[in-house]
Amino acid sequence: MLTTGAPLERARGAVVLLHGRGGTAEDILSLADALYAPDLAWLAPQAPGQTWYPLSFLAPVAQNEPALSRALATVGAMVESIAEAGIPAERVALIGFSQGGCLALEYAARNARRYGGLAGLSAGLIGPPGTPRDYAGSLAGTHVFLGCSDVDGHIPLWRVQESARVFGTLGAEVTERIYPGMGHTINDDEIAHVKRMLQGMA
Repeated sequence: MLTTGAPLERARGAVVLLHGRGGTAEDILSLADALYAPDLAWLAPQAPGQTWYPLSFLAPVAQNEPALSRALATVGAMVESIAEAGIPAERVALIGFSQGGCLALEYAARNARRYGGLAGLSAGLIGPPGTPRDYAGSLAGTHVFLGCSDVDGHIPLWRVQESARVFGTLGAEVTERIYPGMGHTINDDEIAHVKRMLQGMA
């Protein structure tokens, strides 16, 4: 795990950054520079072999096990360790790109409570079409940002839209931005939205 920003014991809040397939903790940690909030603690875990789970996020869930459960447990352990340092979940933001974004979204849906923020950049909830979305609990007004291209080769538009509906049902305040013709990347508008989300974190 790599870290930057304020030490946990002095930070206003914390951000967990989750990299995409083939990426690294170092790659995703560079977002901290773009988002610039030096009073936050930034934490980026590294996935084994640079992948959180082996197959597409649209594959049957069982086919991505046990790696998916291990990845979700990694996120949970980070949130718990941040809480042990005195920062509650409502001051913790989960931000991920691509595979890491899918992981962040799925973790928050399965562990619904108020978070400081949640951002899935080119991401959606995990599972094949028709996956039951009967998650328990409430996100209690958590700001959720979903940004993606309308022609992303990895993340179909319908899954982003489905994810937005699910998070709305879970009581989140959802912002969905679809960018025509964009590649599988992060753009300046997404950075601006996430920056505002972090500025508003209590």
